[in-house]
Amino acid sequence: MRHLPIQARVPDAAAAEHSRRLLDLIREKATARGGPLPFDRYMELALYAPGLGYYVTGTRKLGPHGDFTTAPELSPLFGACIAAQCREVLEALGDGDILEFGAGSGALAAQILSTLADAAALPRSYLILELSPELRAHQQRLLAEQVPELLVHVRWLDRLPTRLRGCILANEMLDAMPVHRFRIGADGKPQELFVRPTPNGLEEVAMEPRPELATALGRLQDQGLAVDPGYESELNLRLAPWLRALAETLERGLILLIDYGYPRAEYYRDDRHRGTLLCHHCHRAHPDPYLYPGLQDITAHVDFTAVAEAGTQAGLRLAGFTTQAHFLIGCGLDHLLARVAAGPDAIMDALLGAKQLVLPSAMGERFQVIGLDQDLSRDWAGFSFRDLRDRLDCLERVQRQSKN
Repeated sequence: MRHLPIQARVPDAAAAEHSRRLLDLIREKATARGGPLPFDRYMELALYAPGLGYYVTGTRKLGPHGDFTTAPELSPLFGACIAAQCREVLEALGDGDILEFGAGSGALAAQILSTLADAAALPRSYLILELSPELRAHQQRLLAEQVPELLVHVRWLDRLPTRLRGCILANEMLDAMPVHRFRIGADGKPQELFVRPTPNGLEEVAMEPRPELATALGRLQDQGLAVDPGYESELNLRLAPWLRALAETLERGLILLIDYGYPRAEYYRDDRHRGTLLCHHCHRAHPDPYLYPGLQDITAHVDFTAVAEAGTQAGLRLAGFTTQAHFLIGCGLDHLLARVAAGPDAIMDALLGAKQLVLPSAMGERFQVIGLDQDLSRDWAGFSFRDLRDRLDCLERVQRQSKN
């Protein structure tokens, strides 16, 4: 069992009671299952349990007073660059919609809509698929405050639309998708990590992996990865079904996925032997996913090779892969900076924001962007400055699948 980090902030009485209620639900689910819960199921409950999970409660999550800050909160230049890529897609199609998954504070939607309105290039609709009632309400308030005249173009959805032409966006969404966790036993055999309630909280137990995970681990180890005894990491087995659903929805257009992660060979490096699981609470990062369930974010980095493989297997084309810095430069970040309103304060704010977006020590290289398109094959601006798809191991197989 992981030890609680000494830097973790102790919640107040109301928050602690909320976490206790979620822990009771986790105990009920384990009892109903007749044994420990697989980690992915625990993570799903901790983040998304109705009325109790981290993402569906009323606690503030984004910004300086929340648990973490995303790129749209750092600078409106981020949304303006994403808008430039969306505009290129919409112009290629003649018209179309934009669908954003998990729109967070709503800042990215406001930035995209404002930029496209200034260019007379608004989509038919800006669709937001948001599961959290609290975040949906926050998005509605922010858009009403910042772009009230554009609110008529926005619709909130509870599920994927049947068909869509245009752009699908997901910024820092994949990292919050529940993952399977595994460990390589002392005998070299893979084990799956489960979560077992105890009188004092939760503990990890290693058990024989379920068939789907065993198969996926076998493929990973066939590539010489995750083989050393004691090695721990994660696999996202929900990624492929999700991308298949997107491929079925997207009639023509481009999917942009932006998140922190690595190509597979780097993800499963020998020295990354404790995986990438990370939790966020009050702008403090720590590795304990069992600390105060429901009060903290739980994330895992993205295996972008897995994204490319799952996308092409679903019939999409790998359109590009690059760092966030290169993507924003390809979308015209330098030109946008040059057009910042005159005045030393505005220029300094813009420069500071841009640095956070592109510097390697900030978000520039930690975050990656991958594009998958459907029935609209072309070279996209965001990948024009530097396309790094050659870093995706198993590239030859992905390219073959893209052509077929």
